[in-house]
Amino acid sequence: MSTTDTDAFPLHASSARRPLVPAPRRPGPGEQDPGEDLLRQFKALDRGDPRAAELHERVVAFYAPLMKRIARRYAGRGEPVEDLSQTAMVGLCKAIRGFDPERGMPFLGYLMPTATGEVKRYFRDHAWAMRVPRSAQENRIRLRHTQQEMTQELGRAPDGEELGRRLGMTPAQVDEARQVSDLYRALSLDAPDNPDSDGEECSSLEERMGQEDHHLDLVVDREALKPALARLPERERDILMLRYFHDHTQAEIAERLGYSQMHISRLLRSTLEQLREDLGLETAA
Repeated sequence: MSTTDTDAFPLHASSARRPLVPAPRRPGPGEQDPGEDLLRQFKALDRGDPRAAELHERVVAFYAPLMKRIARRYAGRGEPVEDLSQTAMVGLCKAIRGFDPERGMPFLGYLMPTATGEVKRYFRDHAWAMRVPRSAQENRIRLRHTQQEMTQELGRAPDGEELGRRLGMTPAQVDEARQVSDLYRALSLDAPDNPDSDGEECSSLEERMGQEDHHLDLVVDREALKPALARLPERERDILMLRYFHDHTQAEIAERLGYSQMHISRLLRSTLEQLREDLGLETAA
């Protein structure tokens, strides 16, 4: 729980000896919420009053079971229930601090959206493996709920166009929402590919993904070749461009430049030997 929300009225060890307060329920018509009655007494006291800390403790203890139920509602989404419970308790402390009895609103009507919003904000800010726009997160939730509803209605999984019509989204937006779902929880590269294997040695994802890129070795060669090409006469550069980049035959190059094919062959051979020498490579025998 955040210290900024609880330092004003910390929970004391003496509260553990106090009898457990029953979980709050929504009061019926004409009934007074016992927790709200304690809260109104707390709000009527000055901060320096020695009774204020004890009343604050009692209000927190009264509504703590409700905060645990809110946390369990969001369980199973990849976050520990204990963390969600603590987050809901932060929302409770904020609601206690911000509640104004003079406005006439019941405290439960103010507490529930405050605590629930705090838990949702926790998921938005901390649970995602990558930061994504809030609109994309909301579309992901809408997509998941709509997909479940349409699967029950149709007896099969809906396609992208059907989901888009129901949600008022384009197929591209539906695809984006599906891709966002993959960003919620990252997969560790050290995770075994078969964690259920019984004593068998299994490889990690890191060992099975990717491969050596042989084109990286050519980057150094290309960079070293640039100054060597720049030193060639323009005619030799043109011949190399036509032969190796435009895939012309020696006969086509000879006809285009007005030379014999034999002369083009000699120029190519001498130019390549010069490039090998500039790069420190062995010349062809």
